[in-house]
Amino acid sequence: MTFTIDTQGNIVRHESTAAIPEGSAAFSSEADLATLAERWPVTRLVNIWNALPGVPPVRKFTDRKTAIRRIWAALQVTTPAGPAGTPRIPAKRSSAPKPKSATAKRATTKTEKVIALLRRPEGATLKAIVTATGWQPHSVRGFISAQLSKRMGLRVKSFTREGQRVYRIRG
Repeated sequence: MTFTIDTQGNIVRHESTAAIPEGSAAFSSEADLATLAERWPVTRLVNIWNALPGVPPVRKFTDRKTAIRRIWAALQVTTPAGPAGTPRIPAKRSSAPKPKSATAKRATTKTEKVIALLRRPEGATLKAIVTATGWQPHSVRGFISAQLSKRMGLRVKSFTREGQRVYRIRG
């Protein structure tokens, strides 16, 4: 059994060496894969691993030898035959977001809730933000200072209205 890999990382299993497509590199053992991969950056091995079906994704490998061993072992798992009778191992998981059904709604994060409150023309009182998030007042103040102002670069105006602290996003 021989495997081929193209420049995009698509791996195909072939029963004979006669059907190797042009522009693909062939390997039929762990040693062949190691020889082939010695010129590749380790990030390519990580991408190949993460594209294999049924494996837990990784951010890095301990070393190149471990990556080769694990990829080879995962390739030994039998895969169902493709439409042309040639078993295929998909190279990449789609990075495009999966389409969401009309009934599936994403939960609103607390950050989104706070920003929505602060974008209102009248702004939001400290008490309203505490109620919406369940945070303590000191946590709200820290969040506005660190997350919204410093990290996200939003210009938050703070003022007092009727004895209560009010925050509003400027411009």
